Amino acid sequence: MKIHLTAVIKAKEEHRSEVLEVLQNMVKETRKEEACELYNLHQGIEDNNHFVFYEIWKSKEGLAQHNEQPYIKAFGSLIDEKLQEVPQLYITNLI
Repeated sequence: MKIHLTAVIKAKEEHRSEVLEVLQNMVKETRKEEACELYNLHQGIEDNNHFVFYEIWKSKEGLAQHNEQPYIKAFGSLIDEKLQEVPQLYITNLI
């Protein structure tokens, strides 16, 4: 079953450029993954410190494998210092 995931990320103002660079690298690398069907990054219009990923994965296993990649772990190292809060993740099925 396909997995649809939405992730909401809120960067601290002073770290926005660095966070954006890491997120853009995640897009570049993730789109190469076999289990990835869609991986789009959006930036807020009213608050450009807000980023939203919309993702579609072929399976739970593919998403789990994605979460073990070094570029995802690199993002994880930013959370405490460079984000306003822990990212919000919504894992859903299309109905």
